[in-house]
Amino acid sequence: MRALHKESHLIERIGWLRAAVLGANDGLISTSSLIVGVGAAATAQHEILVAGVAGLVAGAMSMAAGEYVSVSSQADTEEADMARERHELATQPGAELAELVAIYEQRGVTRELAQQVAEQMMAKDAFAAHARDELGLTSHMMARPAQAAFTSAATFAFGASLPLVVALLSPAGAVVWSVSLACLVGLAVLGAIGARAGGAGVFKPTLRVVFWGAVALASTALIGTLVGKAV
Repeated sequence: MRALHKESHLIERIGWLRAAVLGANDGLISTSSLIVGVGAAATAQHEILVAGVAGLVAGAMSMAAGEYVSVSSQADTEEADMARERHELATQPGAELAELVAIYEQRGVTRELAQQVAEQMMAKDAFAAHARDELGLTSHMMARPAQAAFTSAATFAFGASLPLVVALLSPAGAVVWSVSLACLVGLAVLGAIGARAGGAGVFKPTLRVVFWGAVALASTALIGTLVGKAV
């Protein structure tokens, strides 16, 4: 007797992986950019740290709130679609069966086989069949607002902690360059980790996130320098 083969697919990680990568990258880039921008304005080191801590807390809360609201909106839409599907299954089962048959035919199944498959699927669990094949909703793709909010806030705080620690340990005159270098190295590591976790190649995702991080750092440093000279 052959042993059952259980497969684990990378797509099952998509719910938390997207929020984790976004949160960590955003925390690292935004806090580093804030520290670099304030530091370029020749502000005292303790003021730079205060700005960094404020950015960490505000950013983490903003990420949590934003993720929760946006993913909740997605969840509301999914619930509305599922409620409509349940109603249609209860009131128009024949039409729903025809929809399922048409879906399977469009995927390359013959009319006769599509009819048999649709009837068997609906006999077992009509709603699950329509949720999956008509609405495209599966367990790993369903919106989870609380998970997304917590993951984003926690990873944002994690990413933001690196530039804060570097700024704390750096000499007063070297904060800007130390934080910038630490940010780029951290982005490279996060880019590689995110790519590996998602099953993608490492080079292009890492290069992409480092490039945009460098753009953000350079922009805020320039603005900080101009503002510092102006005031």
